[in-house]
This record gives sequence, C-alpha cells and structure tokens, in this order.
Amino acid sequence: MRDYAKVVPKMWHGKTIKALRRSPEGLVVALYLMSSPSSNMLGLFAQPVLYMAHETGLGQEGAMKGLQKCVEVGYCSYDEDSEFVWVHEMASYQIASELKASDLRCKGIQKDYDALPDNPFLGVFFDRYQQAFHLERKRGNGDSSKAPSKALRSQEQEQEQEQDTSSSLRSEKGRVAKSPAPSPSGRQKREETTLAKYLADCREKGVKPVPDDHSVRTWAQDAGISDEMLQVAWVVFRERYTEDSQYKAKRYKDWVGTFTNSVKDRWFSLWFTGEGGVVSWSSTGLQHKQVLDARAAKRKEQEAAHATA
Repeated sequence: MRDYAKVVPKMWHGKTIKALRRSPEGLVVALYLMSSPSSNMLGLFAQPVLYMAHETGLGQEGAMKGLQKCVEVGYCSYDEDSEFVWVHEMASYQIASELKASDLRCKGIQKDYDALPDNPFLGVFFDRYQQAFHLERKRGNGDSSKAPSKALRSQEQEQEQEQDTSSSLRSEKGRVAKSPAPSPSGRQKREETTLAKYLADCREKGVKPVPDDHSVRTWAQDAGISDEMLQVAWVVFRERYTEDSQYKAKRYKDWVGTFTNSVKDRWFSLWFTGEGGVVSWSSTGLQHKQVLDARAAKRKEQEAAHATA
C-alpha cells in the first residue's frame, strides 16, 4: 500500500472531471481509484469492484454505476475478467508528465511495469508512456477498446426505431437470420460508420444487427444473462447511439463488437450478479424493461385498433 497519493487541485477544472459532475458516483469512484489501497503510481492495478463498493460506501450497484461513468468519459479502462483497471493519466499526475532519460525513476517505472501481473492493458500503457518515461521492454498486446472510454456509444423514423426495439435481435418474419457474407479475401471489409447507417445497411441486406452465431450470445448465456436482459441491453445501446446527441455521431468499424463490450463490461448497469452467481435485474434495468414493456403493450393496442377499424 502506498503511503500517499497526489490529488492535484487543477484536476477539478479538467475536461474529464467536468464530464463526471453529473454523476456523483462517478466522482467518488474517480477519486477512489486515485487513492485506492490497491493503487500504484502507474495507475495500472487490480481493483475488485467488491472492495470498491465496500470502501466507498456506494454498494455494488453504485460502484458499478460510477465505474461505468468513469469508463465512458475516458478516465479509465476496466477489465472485468482480470479485475484490472487502468487510470489513463494517473502516471502523469503521480510521477510526472515526462522524465529525462537520465532520471533514475525511469528504471524504477520499468521495474514496476515488469512486475505487474498479466492484464489486457500492458500494451497500451507502454504505448502511452514509452516516450515520456523512456520505457524499453513492452509486454502484451493490450487493447484499450476492451473497455472503451468516451468513444463508446441518425435519427431513424419512429416506426423503424420501434421495429428495431422489438425485433432487432430476433428473426424477422420472412427474413433469414444470418451473418453478413465475408469478402472474397475471407475478411469482411469494414469502414467506420454511425450506428444508424449500420442498422440501415443490415435492413437492406436482410440480416440481423447482432447475428445469431455471434459470440456475445454464447457469452451472455454462460454468464447467466437471460435473452430478455440481452434484448434490453441492445435497445438501450441502440437508443444511445441513434438518439442521444452526445453519441449518435460516433463512428465505429465494428458495432457488434462495441455492443459486446457494453454487455461484458456492464456499461448500462442493467443487471448485477448476486449470491450464488445469480444474475438479477438492477433497479436501472427494471426501469428500462418497464418502459419497453409499456411500448410493446401500446403497439399491440394500436395493432388491435387498426385490425377492427
């Protein structure tokens, strides 16, 4: 455990912390990660959410909500499998923005880096601080997209949105549920596009946005996440990236992969794992489910009214 941690006053005027002001849980988690008993000066350490929930007093759901917000604004990345967190700019605040090659701290940083357990962020940490701290030996091929930051998350007609809501993950009548055909080279050529454009392309090709054979379905099943939970997660994800002005202009090459990350890292805090490993709805998840159930009931009423008209 470190004896002390630096908290720089100017951080409160920084872009990232300003983005967290709307989330009290996010601010608490951000400060906790900076001073956590598990933390180190590199900002790359194992941080079980259970400890975070207890030591901040936020509880499991509050801690997950705050962590999700920190990931969304780009403050940190988190890998649920290894329980490792990378606070992106922590090393620059705790050590220095950069060091001279002759500074003995460079060797200490390399030594601490070499001693870290395997985790998904070793590679991206090296890429971020190689020049600043004159690092020489890179480990891993870490990919920060596994826990996306602010680059995570147009407008279709309401009727199309409702159709996507009820059937985007299911086979639509008269359509064959299949994955897009690969290119002759064996790889599907991808270009960055908005989610709205991706959904339009899927409708034109007669394929589902999330193919039946995609690994996210198997992963969710193995994790105890029900089909209904996955459906609600897709709708919340879709609405964020097609309706929210902050996110609908975002462009990605792999929207299904981004959705998969949102499920695995619980960006929307729709469920939680309780005692015995049982996955249950969170209060946020129940709220979204209630809204979607109400929409479905309203559509049925309208369809019945048209049928009798």
